[in-house]
Amino acid sequence: ARCAMYYLCWHSFSHLSIMSDEDLISVDYEIFGRVQGVFFRKYTQAEGKKLGLVGWVQNTPAGTVQGQLQGPRKKVKEMQEWLRSTGSPKSHITKAEFKNEKEVDSLEHSSFNVVK
Repeated sequence: ARCAMYYLCWHSFSHLSIMSDEDLISVDYEIFGRVQGVFFRKYTQAEGKKLGLVGWVQNTPAGTVQGQLQGPRKKVKEMQEWLRSTGSPKSHITKAEFKNEKEVDSLEHSSFNVVK
């Protein structure tokens, strides 16, 4: 058992050293809860711009908010935490899903947009 644990620890650390906070990553998100009609998109756009990220945000017919974030890994992680726990003042977030995280060579958006 000790051997397996050691391998797992070593493996996760070696993986971390390869990834840099400066690496550009892209991640898709969907936020559940009371997130429509509470200025969630506007606040998300403002927070994304403040962190220097690019991407987009839009309401879905299902009552959720979805979009994409791109930027330096460290800033994307900060934004993910904001989406998970803060949001707009009148919102109530019940769940935040993030998927399709990948490294990108360059940013695919020029700014952070609210999509109608």
